[in-house]
Amino acid sequence: MSHLEPEAKIFACSKSVYLAEKIAKEYGVPLGNITTSYYSDGEFQPSYEESIRGLRVFIVCSTFPNADNLMELLLMIDAAKRASARHITAVIPYFGWARQDRKDKARVPIGAKLVAKLLETAGATRIMTMDLHADQIQGFFEKPVDHLFASTIFLPYIESLGLENLTIASPDMGGSKRAYAYSKFLESDVVICYKQRKEANIIDTMELIGEVKGRNVILVDDMIDTGGTLAKAADLMIEKGALSVRAICTHAILSGAAYEKIENSKLLELIVTDSIPLKKESNKIRVVSCAPLFAEVMQMVQNNNSISGTFLM
Repeated sequence: MSHLEPEAKIFACSKSVYLAEKIAKEYGVPLGNITTSYYSDGEFQPSYEESIRGLRVFIVCSTFPNADNLMELLLMIDAAKRASARHITAVIPYFGWARQDRKDKARVPIGAKLVAKLLETAGATRIMTMDLHADQIQGFFEKPVDHLFASTIFLPYIESLGLENLTIASPDMGGSKRAYAYSKFLESDVVICYKQRKEANIIDTMELIGEVKGRNVILVDDMIDTGGTLAKAADLMIEKGALSVRAICTHAILSGAAYEKIENSKLLELIVTDSIPLKKESNKIRVVSCAPLFAEVMQMVQNNNSISGTFLM
Protein backbone atom coordinates (compact mmCIF):
# COMPACT_ATOMS: atom_id res chain seq x y z
CA MET A 1 0.00 0.00 0.00
CA SER A 2 1.24 3.49 -0.83
CA HIS A 3 2.59 5.66 1.96
CA LEU A 4 -0.17 8.11 0.99
CA GLU A 5 -2.79 5.52 1.84
CA PRO A 6 -1.79 3.94 5.17
CA GLU A 7 -3.54 0.75 6.17
CA ALA A 8 -6.67 1.27 8.24
CA LYS A 9 -7.63 -0.43 11.49
CA ILE A 10 -10.84 -0.06 13.48
CA PHE A 11 -10.98 -0.06 17.27
CA ALA A 12 -13.79 0.57 19.74
CA CYS A 13 -14.40 1.90 23.22
CA SER A 14 -15.92 -0.72 25.50
CA LYS A 15 -19.53 0.55 25.38
CA SER A 16 -19.50 0.87 21.56
CA VAL A 17 -18.13 -2.57 20.66
CA TYR A 18 -21.62 -3.75 19.64
CA LEU A 19 -21.71 -1.11 16.87
CA ALA A 20 -18.01 -1.20 15.97
CA GLU A 21 -18.24 -4.94 15.27
CA LYS A 22 -20.97 -4.27 12.70
CA ILE A 23 -19.03 -1.39 11.17
CA ALA A 24 -15.86 -3.49 10.91
CA LYS A 25 -17.81 -6.32 9.26
CA GLU A 26 -19.29 -3.91 6.71
CA TYR A 27 -15.87 -2.36 6.15
CA GLY A 28 -14.29 -5.77 5.63
CA VAL A 29 -11.66 -5.83 8.39
CA PRO A 30 -11.55 -7.49 11.83
CA LEU A 31 -12.12 -5.26 14.84
CA GLY A 32 -8.80 -4.33 16.43
CA ASN A 33 -7.71 -5.75 19.76
CA ILE A 34 -7.93 -3.50 22.81
CA THR A 35 -7.52 -4.48 26.45
CA THR A 36 -8.45 -2.28 29.38
CA SER A 37 -6.87 -2.44 32.82
CA TYR A 38 -8.87 -1.26 35.82
CA TYR A 39 -7.66 0.07 39.16
CA SER A 40 -9.61 -0.53 42.35
CA ASP A 41 -10.74 3.11 42.51
CA GLY A 42 -12.35 2.97 39.03
CA GLU A 43 -9.47 4.45 37.02
CA PHE A 44 -8.89 2.59 33.77
CA GLN A 45 -6.20 2.35 31.10
CA PRO A 46 -6.85 1.12 27.52
CA SER A 47 -4.04 -0.54 25.58
CA TYR A 48 -3.64 -1.39 21.88
CA GLU A 49 -2.57 -5.01 21.64
CA GLU A 50 -1.27 -4.70 18.06
CA SER A 51 0.98 -2.30 16.19
CA ILE A 52 -0.64 0.81 14.73
CA ARG A 53 2.55 2.64 13.74
CA GLY A 54 2.02 4.65 10.55
CA LEU A 55 -1.59 3.47 10.16
CA ARG A 56 -4.96 5.19 9.90
CA VAL A 57 -6.84 4.42 13.09
CA PHE A 58 -10.63 4.69 13.37
CA ILE A 59 -11.83 4.74 17.00
CA VAL A 60 -15.57 4.11 17.33
CA CYS A 61 -17.12 5.59 20.45
CA SER A 62 -20.49 7.21 21.14
CA THR A 63 -19.97 9.63 24.01
CA PHE A 64 -23.30 9.21 25.78
CA PRO A 65 -23.25 9.56 29.59
CA ASN A 66 -21.66 8.67 31.83
CA ALA A 67 -18.44 10.61 31.26
CA ASP A 68 -16.38 7.40 31.25
CA ASN A 69 -17.19 6.95 27.56
CA LEU A 70 -15.73 10.33 26.65
CA MET A 71 -12.73 9.76 28.91
CA GLU A 72 -12.07 6.35 27.37
CA LEU A 73 -12.16 7.88 23.88
CA LEU A 74 -9.69 10.59 24.92
CA LEU A 75 -7.32 8.01 26.40
CA MET A 76 -7.52 5.84 23.27
CA ILE A 77 -6.79 8.84 21.04
CA ASP A 78 -3.80 9.77 23.22
CA ALA A 79 -2.53 6.18 23.17
CA ALA A 80 -2.83 6.04 19.37
CA LYS A 81 -0.90 9.31 19.04
CA ARG A 82 1.88 8.02 21.30
CA ALA A 83 1.94 4.73 19.33
CA SER A 84 2.75 6.73 16.15
CA ALA A 85 -0.53 6.27 14.29
CA ARG A 86 -0.45 8.48 11.18
CA HIS A 87 -4.15 9.45 11.18
CA ILE A 88 -6.55 9.21 14.13
CA THR A 89 -10.24 9.51 13.29
CA ALA A 90 -12.67 9.70 16.19
CA VAL A 91 -15.86 8.04 14.93
CA ILE A 92 -18.56 9.38 17.25
CA PRO A 93 -22.01 8.20 16.06
CA TYR A 94 -23.62 10.05 19.00
CA PHE A 95 -21.77 13.22 19.99
CA GLY A 96 -22.58 13.66 23.67
CA TRP A 97 -22.73 17.04 25.44
CA ALA A 98 -23.95 18.58 22.16
CA ARG A 99 -26.99 20.19 23.81
CA GLN A 100 -24.56 22.55 25.54
CA ASP A 101 -23.76 24.37 22.29
CA ARG A 102 -24.26 27.95 23.55
CA LYS A 103 -24.73 30.03 26.68
CA ASP A 104 -28.50 30.04 27.15
CA LYS A 105 -28.19 31.69 30.56
CA ALA A 106 -25.51 33.30 32.67
CA ARG A 107 -22.60 31.34 34.16
CA VAL A 108 -22.99 28.06 32.24
CA PRO A 109 -20.36 26.20 30.16
CA ILE A 110 -20.40 25.58 26.42
CA GLY A 111 -19.85 21.85 26.81
CA ALA A 112 -19.82 21.00 23.10
CA LYS A 113 -16.95 23.44 22.51
CA LEU A 114 -15.05 21.99 25.47
CA VAL A 115 -15.43 18.43 24.15
CA ALA A 116 -14.22 19.55 20.71
CA LYS A 117 -11.06 21.06 22.23
CA LEU A 118 -10.47 17.96 24.35
CA LEU A 119 -10.64 15.70 21.30
CA GLU A 120 -8.22 17.85 19.34
CA THR A 121 -5.83 18.22 22.27
CA ALA A 122 -5.82 14.44 22.77
CA GLY A 123 -4.67 14.04 19.16
CA ALA A 124 -7.68 13.39 16.91
CA THR A 125 -6.89 14.42 13.33
CA ARG A 126 -10.44 13.95 12.04
CA ILE A 127 -13.94 13.72 13.51
CA MET A 128 -16.79 11.66 12.07
CA THR A 129 -20.24 11.97 13.60
CA MET A 130 -23.94 11.85 12.74
CA ASP A 131 -26.86 14.25 13.21
CA LEU A 132 -25.31 16.74 15.58
CA HIS A 133 -27.81 18.47 17.84
CA ALA A 134 -26.76 21.74 16.16
CA ASP A 135 -24.97 21.87 12.81
CA GLN A 136 -22.80 24.78 13.90
CA ILE A 137 -20.95 22.53 16.38
CA GLN A 138 -18.75 21.64 13.40
CA GLY A 139 -17.33 25.16 13.74
CA PHE A 140 -15.96 24.31 17.20
CA PHE A 141 -13.33 22.10 15.55
CA GLU A 142 -10.10 23.12 13.80
CA LYS A 143 -9.84 19.60 12.30
CA PRO A 144 -11.94 18.14 9.46
CA VAL A 145 -15.43 17.03 10.48
CA ASP A 146 -17.50 14.53 8.50
CA HIS A 147 -21.08 15.23 9.56
CA LEU A 148 -23.28 12.37 8.34
CA PHE A 149 -27.06 12.51 8.06
CA ALA A 150 -29.22 9.65 9.31
CA SER A 151 -31.74 10.64 6.64
CA THR A 152 -29.57 8.51 4.34
CA ILE A 153 -30.92 5.41 6.10
CA PHE A 154 -34.27 6.75 7.34
CA LEU A 155 -35.65 8.02 4.01
CA PRO A 156 -35.56 4.61 2.29
CA TYR A 157 -37.40 3.19 5.32
CA ILE A 158 -40.09 5.87 5.13
CA GLU A 159 -40.55 5.22 1.41
CA SER A 160 -40.89 1.48 2.09
CA LEU A 161 -43.94 2.19 4.29
CA GLY A 162 -45.88 3.41 1.25
CA LEU A 163 -47.92 5.88 3.31
CA GLU A 164 -50.51 8.06 1.61
CA ASN A 165 -51.39 11.58 2.83
CA LEU A 166 -47.95 11.83 4.41
CA THR A 167 -47.03 14.77 6.63
CA ILE A 168 -43.62 15.38 8.19
CA ALA A 169 -43.63 17.04 11.60
CA SER A 170 -41.06 18.73 13.80
CA PRO A 171 -41.57 18.37 17.57
CA ASP A 172 -40.19 21.88 18.13
CA MET A 173 -39.21 25.06 16.29
CA GLY A 174 -35.53 24.16 16.40
CA GLY A 175 -36.08 21.06 14.28
CA SER A 176 -38.06 22.81 11.54
CA LYS A 177 -35.11 22.87 9.13
CA ARG A 178 -34.73 19.09 9.43
CA ALA A 179 -38.47 18.55 8.92
CA TYR A 180 -38.51 20.75 5.81
CA ALA A 181 -35.55 18.84 4.38
CA TYR A 182 -37.40 15.53 4.80
CA SER A 183 -40.62 16.97 3.38
CA LYS A 184 -38.83 18.36 0.33
CA PHE A 185 -37.35 14.95 -0.47
CA LEU A 186 -40.67 13.15 0.16
CA GLU A 187 -42.82 15.91 -1.40
CA SER A 188 -45.03 16.03 1.67
CA ASP A 189 -46.67 18.63 3.92
CA VAL A 190 -45.02 19.96 7.08
CA VAL A 191 -46.37 20.79 10.53
CA ILE A 192 -44.49 22.15 13.54
CA CYS A 193 -45.08 21.79 17.25
CA TYR A 194 -44.55 24.91 19.30
CA LYS A 195 -43.64 24.09 22.90
CA GLN A 196 -42.64 25.99 25.99
CA ARG A 197 -40.71 24.36 28.81
CA LYS A 198 -40.87 24.99 32.55
CA GLU A 199 -37.33 23.58 32.80
CA ALA A 200 -35.15 21.00 31.03
CA ASN A 201 -37.16 17.89 30.04
CA ILE A 202 -40.44 19.33 31.40
CA ILE A 203 -42.97 20.74 28.86
CA ASP A 204 -45.39 23.43 29.98
CA THR A 205 -47.52 23.91 26.86
CA MET A 206 -47.58 22.60 23.28
CA GLU A 207 -49.48 23.86 20.25
CA LEU A 208 -49.63 22.62 16.67
CA ILE A 209 -48.84 24.83 13.67
CA GLY A 210 -50.43 23.19 10.63
CA GLU A 211 -53.14 20.67 9.77
CA VAL A 212 -52.89 16.92 10.51
CA LYS A 213 -56.49 15.79 10.14
CA GLY A 214 -56.67 12.74 7.88
CA ARG A 215 -52.88 12.60 7.57
CA ASN A 216 -50.25 9.97 8.37
CA VAL A 217 -47.69 11.90 10.37
CA ILE A 218 -43.99 11.20 10.89
CA LEU A 219 -42.19 13.22 13.57
CA VAL A 220 -38.46 13.68 12.94
CA ASP A 221 -35.87 14.67 15.52
CA ASP A 222 -32.16 14.21 16.19
CA MET A 223 -32.62 12.54 19.58
CA ILE A 224 -35.16 11.26 22.07
CA ASP A 225 -34.30 11.63 25.74
CA THR A 226 -37.18 11.35 28.23
CA GLY A 227 -39.74 10.84 25.46
CA GLY A 228 -42.06 13.51 26.85
CA THR A 229 -42.04 15.76 23.79
CA LEU A 230 -42.74 13.03 21.24
CA ALA A 231 -45.38 11.34 23.40
CA LYS A 232 -47.20 14.64 23.96
CA ALA A 233 -46.91 15.58 20.27
CA ALA A 234 -48.27 12.22 19.14
CA ASP A 235 -51.22 12.40 21.54
CA LEU A 236 -51.99 15.96 20.41
CA MET A 237 -51.91 14.99 16.72
CA ILE A 238 -54.24 12.04 17.21
CA GLU A 239 -56.62 14.38 19.06
CA LYS A 240 -56.43 16.71 16.05
CA GLY A 241 -57.50 13.90 13.70
CA ALA A 242 -54.25 12.35 12.45
CA LEU A 243 -54.67 8.83 11.05
CA SER A 244 -51.36 7.63 12.50
CA VAL A 245 -48.23 9.06 14.12
CA ARG A 246 -44.75 7.62 13.88
CA ALA A 247 -41.46 9.11 15.06
CA ILE A 248 -37.94 8.97 13.68
CA CYS A 249 -35.11 9.87 16.07
CA THR A 250 -31.46 9.30 15.31
CA HIS A 251 -30.16 8.90 18.85
CA ALA A 252 -32.14 6.80 21.34
CA ILE A 253 -31.03 8.21 24.69
CA LEU A 254 -34.30 7.06 26.30
CA SER A 255 -33.61 8.02 29.92
CA GLY A 256 -35.86 7.91 32.95
CA ALA A 257 -39.38 6.71 32.17
CA ALA A 258 -38.96 7.14 28.39
CA TYR A 259 -39.81 3.53 27.53
CA GLU A 260 -43.04 3.69 29.51
CA LYS A 261 -44.00 7.03 27.94
CA ILE A 262 -43.46 5.63 24.43
CA GLU A 263 -45.43 2.47 25.18
CA ASN A 264 -48.35 4.45 26.65
CA SER A 265 -48.40 7.11 23.93
CA LYS A 266 -50.35 7.21 20.67
CA LEU A 267 -47.13 6.63 18.72
CA LEU A 268 -47.53 3.72 16.34
CA GLU A 269 -43.78 3.23 15.96
CA LEU A 270 -40.47 4.81 16.99
CA ILE A 271 -37.60 4.28 14.55
CA VAL A 272 -34.06 4.90 15.83
CA THR A 273 -30.47 4.07 14.88
CA ASP A 274 -28.05 1.97 16.92
CA SER A 275 -25.76 4.94 17.67
CA ILE A 276 -26.68 4.29 21.32
CA PRO A 277 -27.52 0.77 22.57
CA LEU A 278 -31.11 0.25 23.73
CA LYS A 279 -31.47 -0.44 27.43
CA LYS A 280 -34.34 -2.87 26.81
CA GLU A 281 -36.61 -4.15 24.07
CA SER A 282 -39.89 -2.50 23.15
CA ASN A 283 -42.68 -3.53 20.79
CA LYS A 284 -42.90 0.03 19.47
CA ILE A 285 -39.18 0.62 18.84
CA ARG A 286 -37.51 -0.39 15.58
CA VAL A 287 -33.74 -0.07 15.15
CA VAL A 288 -32.19 0.73 11.76
CA SER A 289 -28.42 0.23 11.83
CA CYS A 290 -26.09 3.10 10.95
CA ALA A 291 -23.14 0.70 10.59
CA PRO A 292 -23.31 0.43 6.76
CA LEU A 293 -23.33 4.24 6.44
CA PHE A 294 -20.29 4.69 8.68
CA ALA A 295 -18.40 1.83 7.03
CA GLU A 296 -19.04 3.31 3.58
CA VAL A 297 -17.86 6.79 4.58
CA MET A 298 -14.83 5.40 6.42
CA GLN A 299 -13.79 3.59 3.24
CA MET A 300 -14.22 6.80 1.26
CA VAL A 301 -12.08 8.70 3.75
CA GLN A 302 -9.46 5.96 3.62
CA ASN A 303 -9.37 6.11 -0.19
CA ASN A 304 -9.48 9.94 -0.29
CA ASN A 305 -12.81 9.93 -2.13
CA SER A 306 -15.57 12.52 -1.84
CA ILE A 307 -18.32 11.60 0.63
CA SER A 308 -20.91 14.06 -0.68
CA GLY A 309 -22.60 11.33 -2.74
CA THR A 310 -23.73 9.59 0.47
CA PHE A 311 -26.06 12.46 1.43
CA LEU A 312 -29.70 12.17 0.40
CA MET A 313 -30.45 15.65 1.74
